[in-house]
Amino acid sequence: MIRHPRHAARLLPWTGADGKRCYLIGDGAGYVSRVADNIESVRLGMAADLLAHTEDLLSDCSATPEQLRYVVAVLAESLRDVHRIARSRGAQLAAASVRTDHPE
Repeated sequence: MIRHPRHAARLLPWTGADGKRCYLIGDGAGYVSRVADNIESVRLGMAADLLAHTEDLLSDCSATPEQLRYVVAVLAESLRDVHRIARSRGAQLAAASVRTDHPE
C-alpha cells in the first residue's frame, strides 16, 4: 500500500463483504470520513446505553440466565466495536503526532 506522507490510513468502523478490515486514506475531511465519524459516534452512544441496561439487568434478581447470556453476547459485540474505534482513533492520534513532530 502506498501512503501519502500527510495522510495515514484510517481503520474504518466496518468490515468488507469478506470480513476483512477496511481502511481509508485521506485528509479526514471527505464524505466517507464523515460517515465513519457518525457511525463511530452512534456505536459509542449505543455502548453507553448498553452498559446502563446491563447494570440494571445485573441488579435485577429476577433476571434469567437467558437474559444474562444475551446481554453478554451483545456486550461482546459492542466491545469489539469500541475496541476497533479505539484502535482507529489511537492510530489517528499517532499519525497526527508524527505530522506535528515532522512537518513537511
